[in-house]
Amino acid sequence: MDTEDPENKSISWVQRFEEAFAAKVGASYAIAVNSGTSGLHAALYAAGVGPGDEVIQPAMTVVMDSYATIHLGGVPVFADIVPETQHIDPADIVRKITPRTKAILTVSWQGLPVDLDPILEIAREHGLVVVDDSAQTMMGRYKGKISGANAHIGVYSFENKKHLTTGSEGGMIVTSDPELATRARKFAGIGYKHMTSTAGRTHLALSAVQDPSYERFDTIGLNYRMNAVSAAIGLAQLERVDHIVARRQACGRLFLEAIAGCSWMVPQRVATEIEHSFYTFAVDYRGEAERGVKWKDFYHRYLDLGGDGFYGCVVTPYLEPALRGREFGGRRMERGLCPKAEALQLRVMQFKTNYRDLGLARQKAEILSRLIDEIGR
Repeated sequence: MDTEDPENKSISWVQRFEEAFAAKVGASYAIAVNSGTSGLHAALYAAGVGPGDEVIQPAMTVVMDSYATIHLGGVPVFADIVPETQHIDPADIVRKITPRTKAILTVSWQGLPVDLDPILEIAREHGLVVVDDSAQTMMGRYKGKISGANAHIGVYSFENKKHLTTGSEGGMIVTSDPELATRARKFAGIGYKHMTSTAGRTHLALSAVQDPSYERFDTIGLNYRMNAVSAAIGLAQLERVDHIVARRQACGRLFLEAIAGCSWMVPQRVATEIEHSFYTFAVDYRGEAERGVKWKDFYHRYLDLGGDGFYGCVVTPYLEPALRGREFGGRRMERGLCPKAEALQLRVMQFKTNYRDLGLARQKAEILSRLIDEIGR
């Protein structure tokens, strides 16, 4: 069925979700998609990324940021991180800019909004678009603004482990730029020419749509549209998202209390103007160097005491088997590109914050505290 067809009632749930989400995060436009990854693909397309264009992105992130760039024919260029925040380093962004740079892709990592103003200033000076991957940072705030909505264009994920879920997969693109919104919507909506920044269809007369001379497409796009059932679930989740995020933040505070006074478990640094939304509670584990306890040994001791398994940090994208050893735009994906990220990736511990029962979260945090005491703070 044509998206423009006024009889297509399924769009109503999607449009309601988009409008409510845009209002919630403070963006002018929102485009619902079927995953955060497809949202990144559409956002980078909207930013003008094409064959040979370079996208500067952090070395500490998921590989899907690179995939979105590569599928557009672009070149992922990795910038190193600030270890204290685990975020992209603005100074290294400047070093990596070339005449082929088209966009900067920031990642608000682990629920912590990125320090965006210096990066926006760099982008302004060089005529670049800033795309923020806020897949892990629902309702995190930077200087009073919602993370993701404060970039030129932002992307959220609603996969089932995220703060807000649409059932299993889903995502949202947000922007306050009508041109970026229109380009993203068309790309994610199979390229229908009548799509606009605010709507997935226009109210054309049915006779116009049914005419054999009616031309539908002016953009080579993909079908990344969100379905009505996912949108309805997302809309219901959005009504309680403040409570969901507050509970994750409460879990994060419990773990912060558990590691207080421990010199060898260092949480992300949170500036006073930033509000962490705690997708996970992530620490830089320095216990091997300072206490002689290896990462994996600590993991097993925590489990033995009754703790939950925690995650290690994802491998630096260019060292994942899908990319490692390959060349893109003359840039070889190999070890040594971003040494700070490569070193920190091996030390990070990511503790769960998605407990529905704060009593259980408190119990796990107390187990962590007890283990730290055994080793010595």
